[in-house]
Amino acid sequence: MAEDLGEKTEAPTPRRLSEARDDGRVAKSQDLSAAVELAGALILLLIFGLSTSRALTSILRRTLESGGDIAVTSVFDLARSAAIQCASALLPLLALICAVAYASHVCQFGLVFTTKPLAPNFSRLNPVSGLGRLLGKKGLAKTAVNTLKLMVVGIVGVMYITRAAPSIAALPLLGAAGAWAVIGRLALELAIYLFAILLALGFADFLFQRWNHQQELRMTKEEIKDERRSMEGDPQIKGKRLRLARQIALQRINSAVPSADVIITNPTHFSVAIRYDRETMHAPKVVAKGADEMALRIREVARTHGVPIIERPPLARALYRAIPVGGEIRPEFYEAVAEILAFVYRLNSRRAPARTAA
Repeated sequence: MAEDLGEKTEAPTPRRLSEARDDGRVAKSQDLSAAVELAGALILLLIFGLSTSRALTSILRRTLESGGDIAVTSVFDLARSAAIQCASALLPLLALICAVAYASHVCQFGLVFTTKPLAPNFSRLNPVSGLGRLLGKKGLAKTAVNTLKLMVVGIVGVMYITRAAPSIAALPLLGAAGAWAVIGRLALELAIYLFAILLALGFADFLFQRWNHQQELRMTKEEIKDERRSMEGDPQIKGKRLRLARQIALQRINSAVPSADVIITNPTHFSVAIRYDRETMHAPKVVAKGADEMALRIREVARTHGVPIIERPPLARALYRAIPVGGEIRPEFYEAVAEILAFVYRLNSRRAPARTAA
């Protein structure tokens, strides 16, 4: 019934997933990326924060000390110089934070390079369709989930601040260095708590996004048939090609087997026709071969034209798999094939006097 209604009940094929990836549609969680970015930024600040703050303090001190009696026209030069120095001090830290942010996305879906999401889509400017997205089931569900996440983070933050209220109230009684130490410790603890919450939410969201991505790309049975048809070709055309290939193979068998010196068989599954001419060939050649029905046809033609049939199962299998039609046998088969050809030549030489006498 689902197939008749065209419902998408089948898992997406690798081709469908690849096409979606090329369009920039991948399973990703913004919450998980945010958690990783927060953790990365926090760790980088702990490592490089002190040296960066010292560099900025030094820049500010030099700027203020050199800003005594200067002309108004030099104020802009002084500001530009200070901005360049601040940017130089902050650039390594910002570059590392950007690298962490990039890695937080790459670790979810790998490297994807496509410009299709950047293509202009004027349908997105339609206020009616935009309102439909906001008020649709997906939009309302996303709003509810985001609200829930915000409530969880807010509750955790309020609970921590409430617990840390005595330490916050005691800040005026401390010196500058002690106050900054307490503030830093409280901020670090709050960041750790928030990171743990965001990481749990992000991991759950990532699993949901992967499931939802698979659901959105599900296909109908008819779509799978159409895809298979486009990849493998029309079954009718494919059938015609197989019949044509079979006819060509039969014609080759009918023309090549009568001139063969011997047929080496499995005896039921494989048949290989061998021909050798000392004057024109460096080594015996496989002039025809076949499996199952084609092997039977080779034996029938051989019997009709009096070509000897020798049963050598291991050799027949090896020649069938290793030597193409028209190819010379390889050196490892010389001894076995030479033995068979010598036997056939002796057999033919015994028959020749009998025919002459008759």
